[in-house]
Amino acid sequence: MDHRTLVASLPPETRAELLACSDAAGLKHLALYGTLLGLTSLGILLRVPLWPLLVVPQGVLLVFLFTLCHECTHKTPFRSAWLNEVAGHVSGGLIALPFIWFRYFHLAHHKWTNDPQRDPELAGKPRPGNRRDLALYLSGWPYWSGMAKVLSANARGRFDAPYLPERQHPAMRHEARVLLALYALALASLAISPLVLWLWIVPLVIGQPFLRLYLLAEHGLCPPVADMLENSRTTFTTRLVRFLAWNMPYHAEHHAYPAVPFYRLPALHCWTRTHLKNTSDGYAAFAAQYLAQLKD
Repeated sequence: MDHRTLVASLPPETRAELLACSDAAGLKHLALYGTLLGLTSLGILLRVPLWPLLVVPQGVLLVFLFTLCHECTHKTPFRSAWLNEVAGHVSGGLIALPFIWFRYFHLAHHKWTNDPQRDPELAGKPRPGNRRDLALYLSGWPYWSGMAKVLSANARGRFDAPYLPERQHPAMRHEARVLLALYALALASLAISPLVLWLWIVPLVIGQPFLRLYLLAEHGLCPPVADMLENSRTTFTTRLVRFLAWNMPYHAEHHAYPAVPFYRLPALHCWTRTHLKNTSDGYAAFAAQYLAQLKD
């Protein structure tokens, strides 16, 4: 059974339950996530004993805001449209990801998932095929350099990707200019205080490898086919990881039915679990599998 057949087979009442968005559910998750990020930030700010160790969880919490930003492109974490927009812009801004641009980038990814030529996540390039390329990927350098190029091009009004609608070019240009101005102010603040360095810049750098490994598992080693239950991977992991990633380890489910909000993906999994083509028992298992197929 492919994803289209599966979704079509869902009873109408089940479909209605799965698609129901909730401000309360989204805000509850966001409040807990924000509390954890606030606690690690406070520990660094107050320089509690062994405070440098807090830079690691700070970084993980910061970089995994990507999954919130990602969900907001689908307008599903919250029922209120304005909450999705605010959360998307703030979470994206914290990780150098322009939200308006990313929405259309990500929608193209859903349309052409794992297509080597048309999926913008691949951009015509294969995933890491040797240990050197994998180390570079996990470092986060391709992400940071890539987003610097995107922000620079957008700020200058240079848009050449076919999935970026012309009507949104002015908004994307304005968005990039605002973000670049904010980042310039943040860097300028280092002349006065190292606060931004330890609360934001260093944690982002340290946290990237965790996010990169997580993202590699979403579609890595999956075939370039149209069936979302086959070209995407669901990874069975701990409640903590599912919390950090806003339930996106249920990734085949998300691609099969992207209009389902993150807090209803476990319920959708009950319908998809016997039809999943690619799964892993944790990210360590996926990493071992990926390493085993590398050329050197």
